[in-house]
Amino acid sequence: MLAVDYIAPEFEIVRTSSCVNCKRCEKECANGVHRYDERLKSMVAENAKCVNCQRCVAICPVHCLSIKKSENAYRENANWSSQSMNEVYKQSTSGGVLLSSMGNPLGTQPIYFDRLLVNASQVTNPPIDPLREPMETRVMLGKRAEKIERNADGSIKTALPPHIELSTPVMFGAMSYGAISYNAHKSLALAAKELGTFYNTGEGGLHEDFYEYGKNTIVQVASGRFGVHKEYLMAGSAIEIKMGQGAKPGIGGHLPSAKITDSVSATRMIPQGTDAISPAPHHDIYSIEDLRQLIFSLKEATAYKKPIIVKIAAVHNCAAIASGIARSGADIIAIDGFRGGTGAAPTRIRDNVGIPVELALASIDQRLRDEGIRRNCSIVVSGSIRSSADLIKAIALGADAAYIGTAALLALGCHLCRSCQTGKCNWGIATQNPELVKRLDPEWGAKRLVNLVNAWTHELKEMMGGMGINSVEVLRGNRLMLRGVGMSEKELEILGIKHAGE
Repeated sequence: MLAVDYIAPEFEIVRTSSCVNCKRCEKECANGVHRYDERLKSMVAENAKCVNCQRCVAICPVHCLSIKKSENAYRENANWSSQSMNEVYKQSTSGGVLLSSMGNPLGTQPIYFDRLLVNASQVTNPPIDPLREPMETRVMLGKRAEKIERNADGSIKTALPPHIELSTPVMFGAMSYGAISYNAHKSLALAAKELGTFYNTGEGGLHEDFYEYGKNTIVQVASGRFGVHKEYLMAGSAIEIKMGQGAKPGIGGHLPSAKITDSVSATRMIPQGTDAISPAPHHDIYSIEDLRQLIFSLKEATAYKKPIIVKIAAVHNCAAIASGIARSGADIIAIDGFRGGTGAAPTRIRDNVGIPVELALASIDQRLRDEGIRRNCSIVVSGSIRSSADLIKAIALGADAAYIGTAALLALGCHLCRSCQTGKCNWGIATQNPELVKRLDPEWGAKRLVNLVNAWTHELKEMMGGMGINSVEVLRGNRLMLRGVGMSEKELEILGIKHAGE
């Protein structure tokens, strides 16, 4: 190996003298970082294998371990960062495409949620105390009636198009079985059932054990059509057509063969040990008219009893795309911003393709309102919803509800080490290794997810109360309750808000 191929380890393991050589770190690390050296009679570490998942730090009984960023540095260069240089070295050695996991970490683009502030009521429009007054967080997703209609006897017609009802405007986003483990999927299903909300199967089909959670399941139809059959479509309460996703707009998906176990193979209906590759386009969809045909094929297959969601990536012309989707028969539009996480995406696409979901959401909501078709579809937003503050700002920008993915995985123990594509997740989440999978107890995981969403719901009520608003429905698209800080006139115009102080 040439010297130029050597890249210094990104992280360094620091082990204090209090180490008792219990070998727990060696047993727990799927990456083989730690080992006991018989000659030295002590534990040693191979820094080059460390992905900073923090598993060893968390399980060390004497807390003698810590992980720090490597102090090795190239000569400073304002144009070429160490990461950029290392990526050139890797590609010139391998000739391959760089892969990355779990969202965009660069911080080179603005996070508009952090530049939005929420208004509060004080005197003329007094705040509401959520502890003593009713606060409505339920959300109905689906097509809304244009007007109240009555029967011949004067009674109101109560028949509605198919809807799904959420107890709170939060759902668990699409993460496929195969990309994440059986136990992670079960945690999501159990939590969705207890919370009265939904989890999304992703494009990997639905394991036979999870059909019992169908009332709280959204099943997905993607370009690969993995695991799609009539029983699958009937099992869920809603069907999502995945046209794109925020982490990799314009391309398909790829699940490595190492993750295609016998169970994943049976669920996806593909041979074991083969790569699962989703094409970039649906090969039967090249226009809004083609999309409409699939929408109504799915409605026909499910007796028009289930709402159809169309998921798109946030891109520059997404408002026009959403207008076409709203007219095509879809009941719900899901928008995924470029900070969305995934198990593996080409690094260049993840970091450079797509737009922030805040801008996409505001432009889509306004376009549908301007065209008088906002009631045709509900809007679900995703792509790095990190807290209840992001959630409430998204609703005020026009969303009916939000998908959370990375936040849910963090609740299950994920430490964002961004090595999902290796299948060696030490927390039992993004892996199919049985020894690693069993580290995640589904009952424990579900409880943490329930705690997270309940905490967000409580904060949502408190913030709405401070705004003088008593329901999510009143907050939806209410941009008067938002103000921007440090943004240009054009940015404020697209978001449809005023600057702080106005």
